[in-house]
Amino acid sequence: MSGADPASGIDRIERMRRALAALAPCELEIIDDSQRHAGHAGARSGHGHFRLRIVSPSFVGLGALARQRAVYTALGRMMQTDIHALSLETLTPAEAREASSASH
Repeated sequence: MSGADPASGIDRIERMRRALAALAPCELEIIDDSQRHAGHAGARSGHGHFRLRIVSPSFVGLGALARQRAVYTALGRMMQTDIHALSLETLTPAEAREASSASH
């Protein structure tokens, strides 16, 4: 399961999507940045580097750390077996709407 294998990365993203369904996201974007980290220790081990943007009503009332923990919990074992680095943007639907209207 090498990070350099595009098919492996696609499979990994699909498994991440299935795991994150537990958070009932209304928006989910997962970007595999593993190729940008070629040669890095985590990339050599086959674990990937990902950017994740998730919008979920599950985050309402939670601080940033609790949201991150919820994502890590949903991803479960993948955090140890498939993911070396994970950059997170966790938003409630209201926060996503605010961000969208501010950028327009």
